[in-house]
Amino acid sequence: MKLLSLGRRTATGPDLTDHQQRLVWRITALLLDYPTAETCALTDELAAAADELPEPIRTYVTDFIRYFRETNATDRATRYVETFDMRRRASLHLTYYAYGDTRKRGMALLRFKHAYRQADITIGDEELPDYLPLVLEFAATVDQARGERLLAEHVPVLELLRLSLQDSNSPYVDLLAAVLATLPPINTADRRRITELAADGPPEEDVGLDPFGMDPMMMDPAMTGGRR
Repeated sequence: MKLLSLGRRTATGPDLTDHQQRLVWRITALLLDYPTAETCALTDELAAAADELPEPIRTYVTDFIRYFRETNATDRATRYVETFDMRRRASLHLTYYAYGDTRKRGMALLRFKHAYRQADITIGDEELPDYLPLVLEFAATVDQARGERLLAEHVPVLELLRLSLQDSNSPYVDLLAAVLATLPPINTADRRRITELAADGPPEEDVGLDPFGMDPMMMDPAMTGGRR
């Protein structure tokens, strides 16, 4: 039995099999990454896969895929950049909310690097290891237990991101809701942490990440989709 299996959502969300949990992570990893023509070509396959999921996760995923299909490529790309790259409170990098681009964040990133190394996965410095689609892909296809721990440790951040997307009426809110439905429910400590992060916002940039930069390692294209 995995360390976090007893904490998975049951009372407040769907009871998922391991296969369904990995499927949610695989689908959302693709759809939360920068929208490419390759992703667009997969939408029929992703919609078919979503049929295996219980409600309400199925609806979360299919509603987003409907938006994706009905939006042209330029508008999809523009909205993605405006949503995730231009708003400090809607970053897809999980450690950014607590540390911004500060020296302390570099240490937090090592937690992710260590998990990848334990699973014999190497990544380079083209993408930071806390990038949510990367973490979801790792959990879905490489190491479900370690990936679940990383995601569960950042439930407050994921919920804060969901709330930010909800406030801006972003279609991406459905994907965050789907991810959160695979993880332990939000508890009192999580709510306190969400309140703190929301009140403070990411710290302003100061010294950057260079002192704790990523080790030069081979990039696995399957883990990053080639982004950055």
